[in-house]
Amino acid sequence: MKKNPIIDWQIELPDAWATEALGKQLASVCHAPLHIYFQGEIGAGKTTLIRALLQALGITESIRSPTYTLVEHYQTPNYLIYHFDLYRLNDPEELEYLGWRDFFAAPALCLVEWPQQGTGLLPVADINCLLEFNHRAGRVVQFTSTLDKGVGVIQQLQQAR
Repeated sequence: MKKNPIIDWQIELPDAWATEALGKQLASVCHAPLHIYFQGEIGAGKTTLIRALLQALGITESIRSPTYTLVEHYQTPNYLIYHFDLYRLNDPEELEYLGWRDFFAAPALCLVEWPQQGTGLLPVADINCLLEFNHRAGRVVQFTSTLDKGVGVIQQLQQAR
């Protein structure tokens, strides 16, 4: 029986510039289809990290968190990107009104803030990214995955740093 790979990697992010630099590095190793879930308290840097990632992928339009629209979509020359912010979701079933299955079935890069709001409906993430405040380092980001694709991306990110 084949055992699932596991990776768990932490990085200290002393300031917003370090968060932005990480977003750019993450963009250099991301290729759709890929699902990345971002968790952390309000203000922990989820949107900053995603904005830097999107800019590094060539998105030039204004990038804002889809707190009220729940999803924003972007097109690169190679694939679609869906950025979800589920903070205001009251019930995971509300995802059905969005047509979430179509988004996740597409060969797209799906970036989800507050994925815990969609528990029970969202598919397993290729990569989980947890951002936390840290009194010593400003913030700490932890990347975890138990899926081959996610482990491979995180390993590439480690090598890029």
